Amino acid sequence: MTEDKSRDPDSEDSFAELLEAYSDPLKSAVRIGDKIEGAIIAIGKDAVFVDSGTKIDAVVDREDLLDDSGELPYAVGDTLSLYVVSQSESEIRLSRAMSGIGGRRMLQEAHENDIPVEGKVKTVIKGGFEIQLLQQRAFCPISQIDAVYVEDPQAFVGQTFDFAITRFEENGRNIVVSRRRLLEKIIAEKRRDFLEKLRVGDVVGGKVVKLMPYGAFVTLAPGVEGMAHISELSWSSVSRTEDVLSVGDAVDVKVLDIKDDVKSGRKKIALSIKQTTGDPWQRVNELLSQGAVVNGTVIRCAPFGVFVEVAPGIEGLVHISEMSYTRRVVNPADEVREGEVVPVMIKEIDAAGKRVALSMKDAAGDPWLDVAAAFHVGQKIEGRLENKAPYGYFISLKPGVTGLLPNSKIKAAGRASMLDGLREGDVLPVVIEAINAGERKMTLAPGDAAEETGWQRYAGDASQPSTMGDLGEKLKQALQRKKAGT
Repeated sequence: MTEDKSRDPDSEDSFAELLEAYSDPLKSAVRIGDKIEGAIIAIGKDAVFVDSGTKIDAVVDREDLLDDSGELPYAVGDTLSLYVVSQSESEIRLSRAMSGIGGRRMLQEAHENDIPVEGKVKTVIKGGFEIQLLQQRAFCPISQIDAVYVEDPQAFVGQTFDFAITRFEENGRNIVVSRRRLLEKIIAEKRRDFLEKLRVGDVVGGKVVKLMPYGAFVTLAPGVEGMAHISELSWSSVSRTEDVLSVGDAVDVKVLDIKDDVKSGRKKIALSIKQTTGDPWQRVNELLSQGAVVNGTVIRCAPFGVFVEVAPGIEGLVHISEMSYTRRVVNPADEVREGEVVPVMIKEIDAAGKRVALSMKDAAGDPWLDVAAAFHVGQKIEGRLENKAPYGYFISLKPGVTGLLPNSKIKAAGRASMLDGLREGDVLPVVIEAINAGERKMTLAPGDAAEETGWQRYAGDASQPSTMGDLGEKLKQALQRKKAGT
């Protein structure tokens, strides 16, 4: 015998419930002020339709869901969390906040159920703002209009925002609202979502919000900040953060570490700006070439030479012996200063050892290269006494080109006593006897015109009274006899 399902009590109850729900679809529906979650079932030109969980679908104005750029960031199937602001037998209307014409009863419900209410900033008053809220007057303290410090309160006048009612007293005659409370909730949600996805090694965009002597603080997302140590700002040496960054700069950063800060209860995020571009030493052979002359910046001086940055993050050493052809360098700091831009030649590149050998003197040019064209054996020329050595005098013929006047040549000329009176910097005539450009050597002898030039400085003018005494007079007479051939 076939079972009669229509007589099943459970079946009768289910049918009765369905019939009652059909007859009164809002009996089990949501109430004004309820917050519901539902999936988007359709998107129209002006409205978005949401599954309310009842027999009646809910609708929300499309404009209410647009993001800051004016785009709808949702698609069919996405879940929304919205407030019921009105309902009828044919429609449930949703919104992110209560808005429109209402009264104190709706505001009280919003206060009791923690529902945001749309309000317009009317004017700036003492301590805050007057807010028009569903045709009612409310007060928002200046500290509660935004999540950050307010520099220009007047800039908020005329704008419409969502507010949380924090105080509803005297039957609605004393209403205090806060926008900051809602912003902080949004920020907390975005911060939580961002941190759940953030991983060490990620490269993300950020904005510089504060500079300190030890580094830069960068905002990564609302409520999420990290710090890039000064050593991680650039591959180049940085002594002051403000030399490479400014507050408000947009930067890409690499996440180096994420750890819990017990004191603040937040995450401490270590960042690097320089590592988003890669280690320049890995590309040093692309950036530099041996033999090239480039301009570099002096980073620091040491007793043995100077360190020069020739590319961002790449420093090379100019050894003290490579600083000058024209003079003997004793203290590198006497020749250059930190921050000075100098031309250098790339002598050698060691990518594995992260070393670059540089030369300032080769970049300036070797003055001995044109010695053969500028000088010749037997040439009479004036030179300047650089210094005296036990084996002779070093005479500078031009910057970087120095010859030796040996003691043997001085004694052979018979004028040792007069040459002995010369001081460093004095000019004297010499004759070039030998040139060895390969070994950077030149041998000199006293000039034949000494009697008519250099020696007269010490012998004096024959037309003037002598100031050298008897010895000077005798020397002058001897020179005159030699000229006359006696």
